[in-house]
Amino acid sequence: MELQVLTTFLGWCTVINIGILMFTTIILILVGEYISTIHSKLFGFEQIKVKEIYFQYLGYYKVAIIIINLTPYLALKLMA
Repeated sequence: MELQVLTTFLGWCTVINIGILMFTTIILILVGEYISTIHSKLFGFEQIKVKEIYFQYLGYYKVAIIIINLTPYLALKLMA
């Protein structure tokens, strides 16, 4: 695989993952109360705990995007 193809692939992976992160964040901001009520009943957690889990999910997902997609993309861009 050529470096240009890999760089393009990682670039698009980064864009798509950031889009998913932004979409999820917007949904949680707009209808977070409704969703957390459903999830708290579904999984038997308190609503405050569900919101903490959402926050952890967003944080872990952001870190994963940076480590798995963005950092290798930037390294390949610097090499070219």
